[in-house]
Amino acid sequence: MSDEFDPKLENLLDYLKRTRGFDFTAYKRSTLARRIEKRMQTVGVSHFSEYIDHLEVHPAEFASLFNTILINVTEFFRDPPAWEFISAEAIPRILKGKGTHEQIRIWSAGCASGEEAYSIAMLFSEALGIDGLQERVKIYATDVDEEALTSARHGRYAEKALEGLPRHLVEKYFTSDGQYYDFHPEARRAVIFGRHDLIQDPPISRVDLLLCRNTLMYFNNEAQIKVLARFHFALNTGGYLFAGRAEMLLTHANLFAPADLKRRIFTKVTKATLPDRIAILAQANNFEAVGEQALVRQIYDAAFEAGVLAQIVLDAKGRILVANERARILFRLGLKDQGRPFADVEPPAELHHAIEQAYVDRIPAKLRDVDWLNPAGRYEISIQPLRDDLGTLLGVSIVVEDVASYRTMQEQLQKARQEVETVSVELQSSNEELETTNEELQSTVEELETTNEELQSTNEELETMNEELQSTNEELQTTNDELRERGNQINTANAFLQSILTSMRNGLAVLDHNGHIIAWNRAAEDLWGVRADEVLSRTFLGLDIGLPVDRLVAPIRECLAGEESSTTLQATNRRGKAIACQVLCASLRSVDGKIQGVILTMEPQGEPN
Repeated sequence: MSDEFDPKLENLLDYLKRTRGFDFTAYKRSTLARRIEKRMQTVGVSHFSEYIDHLEVHPAEFASLFNTILINVTEFFRDPPAWEFISAEAIPRILKGKGTHEQIRIWSAGCASGEEAYSIAMLFSEALGIDGLQERVKIYATDVDEEALTSARHGRYAEKALEGLPRHLVEKYFTSDGQYYDFHPEARRAVIFGRHDLIQDPPISRVDLLLCRNTLMYFNNEAQIKVLARFHFALNTGGYLFAGRAEMLLTHANLFAPADLKRRIFTKVTKATLPDRIAILAQANNFEAVGEQALVRQIYDAAFEAGVLAQIVLDAKGRILVANERARILFRLGLKDQGRPFADVEPPAELHHAIEQAYVDRIPAKLRDVDWLNPAGRYEISIQPLRDDLGTLLGVSIVVEDVASYRTMQEQLQKARQEVETVSVELQSSNEELETTNEELQSTVEELETTNEELQSTNEELETMNEELQSTNEELQTTNDELRERGNQINTANAFLQSILTSMRNGLAVLDHNGHIIAWNRAAEDLWGVRADEVLSRTFLGLDIGLPVDRLVAPIRECLAGEESSTTLQATNRRGKAIACQVLCASLRSVDGKIQGVILTMEPQGEPN
């Protein structure tokens, strides 16, 4: 299926945006249509318009649809070789570049159910210890799917999810309740989960390691460029981008350079000038600029391919990363040779030695008067080591220059220079206009820089708010635990009180301030033949039992006034036998001494056991 415009699909996407806040504008239409149609087949719907009606009638379908579109496929230490590089190379370099107490910031974008964020937490914990992890590391784990984030926040996984984890990590970082495994609570505090839209929301800044694996491939070209520009802005100098196996980033060499291409780990390409940095910000927030950047990238690739000089770029392991057309002709290379070790091409010993020397000594080398490439020409070959900002060797560039052709080009350039001098007056006028334009651009740059500072401030405020919310959640959890404990204490006290009431041999009735019965023990049930559930909340003076309750009005009032009394009344028990019943009336008082009701103790005199 192509990405052609489909009005019915667009209506459905607009409906999802209006009703649920999910904006899929930047997703590839072919991917979206395929996943939505998969869900439509499940519920038995044929057309997008019918599916909108189905969603209106069945709101629960939204969750299933979003789970189908947002493929939350992840696991602990997915692709182990890549994680081995992170553990053995990236983390030591990050720690080496930081002060002893300097904070380390990590961003897991598209974290799904949290396995990736907890994986990097375990690696840093192994390097720094649990205390060092808590003190120095902040892991921001974000996703657009709230349901996935809720699952991730719990840090609770079935045994099957831990099958690929080394046993010592399971024992150290997980606690089992017999059915599920909970992630280490102390290490969990280093991870902050939050909803974040890579297209709409500003990036998290000052990041040392950014993990975004197999997420970009679902976006269209414009959205990919926009997100990558934001990632470039988010990363610190020397920071790492950990991408997925389906994401090469070779066409974005102006933003990222491969640290380990096979494992899809890249480093940030530093932009030295302010205009370059501002251009990246503009690219990340303006789709029109994104299109222009893509065009510039295409022109750059085309210029490299059609370059006058033959050029081959090797990676750090001596494999052919890219070669332009002239280089492929001179060295008889095909497109299938990309990724092949250059030594397999069997270059002359002189060139092979110079390349090896460049890898070892990391200094440029040059071969002059080379004639073995083509006897009809004379060539110079320049071998240049390629390094990143930290001095790490990335690879080697081999440039072949036809000296004979170069002399001809010099003559042509001399002629062109004479023509340039002829129009120098016109260029002078143009220069003046350009200076005026430059001043205007400088003003624009300053405005953009101010905007950048505001965005940075906003990001830091949001980060503070996230941390405060995390703290509030922890306080609420503590409060819930205290309330649960208090409830258990109340239940214990109630059970104890009920045991006392049941154990009393004399009848007992407890009245509130209005004379309503709030307690009626078992002895009272046996004495008068009335169950507790029949009298509770009823007015004691309105009971029709063998006791003349109307003669207790005055004693009850005296008790409510703070006086105690004892009265013996002639009564008839539940067996119909006439008895003398001594009624003791006492005040029911609260802890602070306030009268809250009346306690009546009813003791039969002379009743047979």
